[in-house]
Amino acid sequence: MPLNLVLIEPEIPQNTGNIARTCAATGCRLHLVRPLGFAVTDKHLKRAGLDYWADVEVQFYDSLPAFLESHGQDRLWLATTKGVRAPDQVPFGTDDWIVFGRETAGLPATLLQAYPDQWIRIPMRPGTRSLNLSNAAAVLTYEALRQLGWPHLESNHD
Repeated sequence: MPLNLVLIEPEIPQNTGNIARTCAATGCRLHLVRPLGFAVTDKHLKRAGLDYWADVEVQFYDSLPAFLESHGQDRLWLATTKGVRAPDQVPFGTDDWIVFGRETAGLPATLLQAYPDQWIRIPMRPGTRSLNLSNAAAVLTYEALRQLGWPHLESNHD
């Protein structure tokens, strides 16, 4: 089964479009939790994803409680600058969920409190606030897929 990338209330269409492109390239599912800071028909969203949207399995949720009602019992890994566990210390499994927060605020405190042992932090130099959301999603996605042996992906195009 593929990995699941979850964006909680994303605000910037280009980030979501870039993450959709990562999902298309890797076979990951994309889950978008409303409210969104843009319309899904936004020209910037479509441009960032180019012609990959047809290759992405996208599911929408009306709210964080609605998402948690459906998937709160699944294995959720929360991407946060508050975490201490580096991605290579996380035992990723197939069908895991990697959850990202809003660009300006990160994940809600209530969600972080509900899963205190499942925080992931991408290592950075001191004083660096965070990576761009689409870059963080790519880093964590590819680390998880590396651990899983690159399921269903080609390593070269000879």
